[in-house]
Amino acid sequence: MDDTTVEVKRYMRERYARMSGAERLLIGNRMFESARTLVLASLPRGLSEQELRRRLCERFYGALADVAYPGKSCED
Repeated sequence: MDDTTVEVKRYMRERYARMSGAERLLIGNRMFESARTLVLASLPRGLSEQELRRRLCERFYGALADVAYPGKSCED
């Protein structure tokens, strides 16, 4: 689905091109932190810090969580 007009796409592309690398990095960081907050809010209450980290990793990186947290699964 693409509901963005060509004019708006061009404007946004030009706007981002004028930003410094630091500004673009900051925007990306804020987007990641927002996504992280949403994921954490969707997880069950009362999980240990380690389990929260594992589930967050799994939500963002899928099967790579098994590499970062070997021998554990969300079902454990």
